Amino acid sequence: MKKMKPIAILLAVILLLGLASCASNNNTPAASTGPAGPASPAASASPAASASPAASTSPAASAEPEPSEEPVELIVFAAASMTETLTQIIEDYKTVTPNVTIIPTFDSSGTLKTQIQEGAECDLFISAAQKQMNQLDASKDADANPDGLDFVLQGTRVNLLENKVVLAVPDANPKGIQAFTDLATDKLELLCIGNEDVPVGAYSLEILTYLGILDGLESSGKLTYGSNVKEVTTQVKEGTVDAGIIYATDAFSANLKVVDEATKDMCRQVIYPAAVLNITKNEQAAKDFLAYLQSDAAMTVFKSVGFAPAA
Repeated sequence: MKKMKPIAILLAVILLLGLASCASNNNTPAASTGPAGPASPAASASPAASASPAASTSPAASAEPEPSEEPVELIVFAAASMTETLTQIIEDYKTVTPNVTIIPTFDSSGTLKTQIQEGAECDLFISAAQKQMNQLDASKDADANPDGLDFVLQGTRVNLLENKVVLAVPDANPKGIQAFTDLATDKLELLCIGNEDVPVGAYSLEILTYLGILDGLESSGKLTYGSNVKEVTTQVKEGTVDAGIIYATDAFSANLKVVDEATKDMCRQVIYPAAVLNITKNEQAAKDFLAYLQSDAAMTVFKSVGFAPAA
């Protein structure tokens, strides 16, 4: 047997090594391709894409929050005598209906009625007398609504509250006035009442006419006037007048001494009507607030200063 030459052996070894290298390259997985090569689908998939269907559709992931109620603004015109109570009730209402913001305007009922008539935005009107509400109510006849105005949303008008008309005096009552009848005596130098076009003024004129002393007080210069009940109350509180005719609720809120209360013979029953207006842009919200004003919670606040539910 012939021996292989060294050179032949060397060539055989090189050939075997080459074949082994080729076999190794042919068995390499696609994922071992170098940086310049394309990545396999398995290698390039993101963690989110590879998550199981059960994980991506869990109740916690798919649940949506309940939509909150749309914010609403309500404009409420109310008689000045309701300032303290209605302000408190508005604060209380925030806890009941937090999406509703109530913007109150307080003034004499006559002033508020005129503002509504002239185009002011208002959702709900509360008057201190039937007269001003009647003047906005198309269901009333020409005597009550001479201009034929139509602002009350029919079916919403209610008699909300009752108040009392009283004679109040400053602290210490320096003139010693004790009753309406004292207004006809020398004890009185100056009496403050509301203007005749505001409810408290109209009630005051009825009382003074019933007592037969209106003309005498006017001719002797013993009358002075306020544009609403709060102005009358302030003059009594500051002692610039000897007495004033105001509502029982305002006397309570101002901590004034009440010396007499008008009887049913002296003046009409003091009723506060309330109604949603047909110019409202938030009818349901206005109706809801009007309903709340008639609730036990609101009536508790009203009663705390002397209001009573209208009979």
